[in-house]
Amino acid sequence: GRVPTDKAFREYVQHLGTPRLGPSEADFVQDSLEHATTIEERLGCSSHLLATLTHQLGVAVVAPFSQAVLERVQFVKLSEQRLLVVLVAQGDAVRHRIIRLAEEIGSDELDRIANYVNQNFVGWPLAAAHREILRRIQEDRAEFDAILGRLRLLCVEGFLHTGSDARIYLEGSPNLVGGVASIQGERVRQLLQALEDKQKLMQVLDACIRADMTLATAAAGSGEVVSVQIGLESAYPWMKDYALIGTVCELEPGLVGRIAVIGPTRMPYERVISAVAHLARLFRHLAEAN
Repeated sequence: GRVPTDKAFREYVQHLGTPRLGPSEADFVQDSLEHATTIEERLGCSSHLLATLTHQLGVAVVAPFSQAVLERVQFVKLSEQRLLVVLVAQGDAVRHRIIRLAEEIGSDELDRIANYVNQNFVGWPLAAAHREILRRIQEDRAEFDAILGRLRLLCVEGFLHTGSDARIYLEGSPNLVGGVASIQGERVRQLLQALEDKQKLMQVLDACIRADMTLATAAAGSGEVVSVQIGLESAYPWMKDYALIGTVCELEPGLVGRIAVIGPTRMPYERVISAVAHLARLFRHLAEAN
């Protein structure tokens, strides 16, 4: 009747067999994920599926948009000096940004600039494209042509600026609060506050997935390596009774995300590992099909 220690849980996890979802659940997960048409929709769906399958907190993260691979850029003139920049990345991920120009750029010029970017930088990560454009402008500072001259004006206004924000999707917060019998009062408040701090949560997720405690049996069964972190007190001292199970998954060529489940240390590890590994494998297959 005694509660196992974290060391005991780690020993148990390392000796699990090859976990797999049942056929009906696997079909349900595949149908749900395939009906989502964009990366954002698939990640939102995956956090919901993880919460539904495990009755814990499902987490899905897409890397900062600056790491996305450019598919095309489009400019829409709103007024003489206001411009809508539309960035489309692989996987139909889209970002809109309105910039105000110091001087007017004509519609024909905007079309030529868009064509230049699309012809030269499609397939580049956005951050790398931004660096290369700036390099070309600097290299030709003395006598850059009309397109680079106008492109410099757009760069000054940050037309390729995508921010460093990662998109985080959470589902099943009530499961996390109710999963530990001893959690009360102040710890509930701390827990909910931690979930709202998405930047810190992303750092915790990334650190745990890259930690040394990796479950090799999940890789043997599904082709995916799933990390298991027992006790999250290194990130939040009051989360010593929780564990994180997650993995890195390929969303599109050149764009990765992370999916995970957070729950009490006394969770059904085999089932959670099965769900995380299965979703990661589906993401990989969808990325390879594109």
